[in-house]
Amino acid sequence: MSLPSLRQSVKVASLLLIGCLWLSAQSQNPPAQEQQGQQPSDQDNLQTFKAEVNVVNLFYNVKDKHGMLIPNLSKDDFEVLEDGKPQTIKYFSAESNQPLTLGIMIDTSASQTRVLDIEQEACAQFLKAVLREKDLAFVINFDVDVDLDQDFTNNVHDLARALNKMQINAGMGGGPPGLGGGPVPTTPRGTLLYDAIYLGADEKLKNEVGRKAMIIFTDGEDQGSRLRIQDAIEAAQKADTICYVILIADRGFYGGFGYSGDSEMRKLSEATGGRVIEVGNKQDKLKAAFDQIQSELRSQYNIGYTPTNNKLDGTYRKIQIKAKGDYKIQARQGYYALAKD
Repeated sequence: MSLPSLRQSVKVASLLLIGCLWLSAQSQNPPAQEQQGQQPSDQDNLQTFKAEVNVVNLFYNVKDKHGMLIPNLSKDDFEVLEDGKPQTIKYFSAESNQPLTLGIMIDTSASQTRVLDIEQEACAQFLKAVLREKDLAFVINFDVDVDLDQDFTNNVHDLARALNKMQINAGMGGGPPGLGGGPVPTTPRGTLLYDAIYLGADEKLKNEVGRKAMIIFTDGEDQGSRLRIQDAIEAAQKADTICYVILIADRGFYGGFGYSGDSEMRKLSEATGGRVIEVGNKQDKLKAAFDQIQSELRSQYNIGYTPTNNKLDGTYRKIQIKAKGDYKIQARQGYYALAKD
């Protein structure tokens, strides 16, 4: 399925350019009433352009040593450091009412044969419970190809229908680049996990605003991706997207040898402020994982700050949020200082 161009974001750079040109024209050619010594009217005061400065926006959870979510903390309970330097918090919120955009990423390779049905059912129930009026979600499956099964929608019925249509695919892949065919031709028994994460972040979530998260169902094993795990992590960070990984697998598929993809998935989740939840092939554990994710997404703190290092040079900046008390902060580890499109 080809990737449609949807919901184009407002071009901030163009707006700023228009504002600068307008202000320049006003300074060079003041209005007639000001030339005559008159005060500008209220209507004139309304005609003001505001340039948006570079702001780093962070959504995060706070937990105690037992993993329980801690609510009702205040701005004064937190300190933010960028590359080790303290930053001034510009705004703070203890509840997240911003719209939520979700990417549901489901592994449909051969290793998921015995668990796909419980993923489909549990995921549909989760979306029905978590999506609110202004929220959106999309669904991607990946195996030897990467396919966009359902684009952005708030319609739970359409999302569930896309989930239910998924089938295990262990055959030959290799379509055109991008969503719908995988980035490159692949060999049999491929699992384009890293490519799928990259495409979900870069082609779907990068231009969305507000709170964003990917929920990735997989055993963590990648076969055939053109991209590396670090490429996937970087794309998710540039898209300001939290990655939750639900490790779901039938261990019997591996003939007693086990699987090792969980270590790479932990790198991804820790770097983006999410986490890995291992459920094996147990439906009750999968439901519990969904309950935990829903609670975390609806219990986030939100901090914004203007970096003291204001260079938009594309470099990676490390972020650390500290809290008073014996609490654990679940937040992304950094960001790339990129100019907004």
